[in-house]
Amino acid sequence: MVRKPTRKSARSSSIAKAAAPVTAGSEREKIIAAFLALLAEKPIERIGFAEIAREAGVSLGQLRGEFASTLAIFAAHIKATDRAVLAEDLSDMAEEAPRERLFDVLMRRLEVLAPYRQAVRSLLRSARRNPPLALALNGLAVRSQQWMLAAAEINASGPRGVVRAQGLALLFGSVLSTWVRDDDPGLAHTMAALDRALARGQRFSGFLDDLCHIPARICRLRPRRRRRDDEAEEKSAVA
Repeated sequence: MVRKPTRKSARSSSIAKAAAPVTAGSEREKIIAAFLALLAEKPIERIGFAEIAREAGVSLGQLRGEFASTLAIFAAHIKATDRAVLAEDLSDMAEEAPRERLFDVLMRRLEVLAPYRQAVRSLLRSARRNPPLALALNGLAVRSQQWMLAAAEINASGPRGVVRAQGLALLFGSVLSTWVRDDDPGLAHTMAALDRALARGQRFSGFLDDLCHIPARICRLRPRRRRRDDEAEEKSAVA
């Protein structure tokens, strides 16, 4: 199915502000901006604290006061991205199906991430070579995607919500691999990849929902079986 672009006419001015690179403001913002700039140029494992401090124009003491690790800096960037997406007026999606709402939310997320495409590309490369880094990034992604599910008005609470968020994190990661290579201004390849991924995810989610209902069915059946067993025992005793 060919998808239309997300409704840009319905965007508020906040998305344009969010899509701009992090500007110099507080020390924290300067550090995040410096880290993302360095990440666009080199792998995360080659970025040192002293280099980040110089790029941000802060001391090592100031850097340590804000962040404990480079991963913590990236986590702050993810949180800022979440907030930018969640700040949007999402009322125009109220009448859409869940899959349509999630498509729009994730495309909005890509709009916010647009200035950091090279940094994302760099991080994806490092994650492929570094399983511990990939695992840590997955944890950040799952928490983030719980908020994206909430934005799309899809339940993200409880065990089932965590599984949904994990699936969505893997799904969005595969779409990012297409997005970082997509030279089309309209992101046609990215939208097609996202649409296919959501279709696969929807089929899996349906299967998962059925699976999650199995324990409940078993619990309902157990009393019936117990009653049948008791009746059989009583008949046997009378005989």
